[in-house]
Amino acid sequence: MPDTWTVNTGERTYGPYTITQLQAFASEGRLAPHSLVARTGEQEYRAASEDPHLSPLFRAPQSVTAIAQALRNDQPRAFGRKESDAEAGETSHYIVIADMKSRSVAGIEEEVFNLGPAYAVLPQVWLLTCDLSINAVRNALVQKLGKLDMLFVVDATRDRAAWFNFGPEADARIRRLWARGGELRKTAQAS
Repeated sequence: MPDTWTVNTGERTYGPYTITQLQAFASEGRLAPHSLVARTGEQEYRAASEDPHLSPLFRAPQSVTAIAQALRNDQPRAFGRKESDAEAGETSHYIVIADMKSRSVAGIEEEVFNLGPAYAVLPQVWLLTCDLSINAVRNALVQKLGKLDMLFVVDATRDRAAWFNFGPEADARIRRLWARGGELRKTAQAS
């Protein structure tokens, strides 16, 4: 069986995740160097940066080309990649969709309204305006979810999305679909 890890957040355990999934989480800001991880089967959690297989995920780019690409502002931003996409004080409009199966919707709804001006457009669907990044919004709301609950957040201002608890197959399909949308926009702009 390939190496897999579990992640412990807020006394809850998630996973197992493959190195590819954890790499995607790190690039999205969902896995930080201080995140607690353990290889599947191990009982002791340690910082992700201390795991020899995961520590490279947190190193700065070494090549001049990689640094130039990271600093280039004229390129379209990749979907859901950087916590810094929301500049401090810059407002975004979000669509928050929750599928609450194991907890009451009241907890997540209260948290949505705590984040900023919001309006419930449908049961378990809210429009939200706030100056937090999409990852900060998702991370705040995840704390109100149970093990079976799912969350999908769309940053309508920046064409980003973040989600939680969809499973590996849905995760891969969402990523492919969103990436393809970006390719179609680039093609249309070039025409």
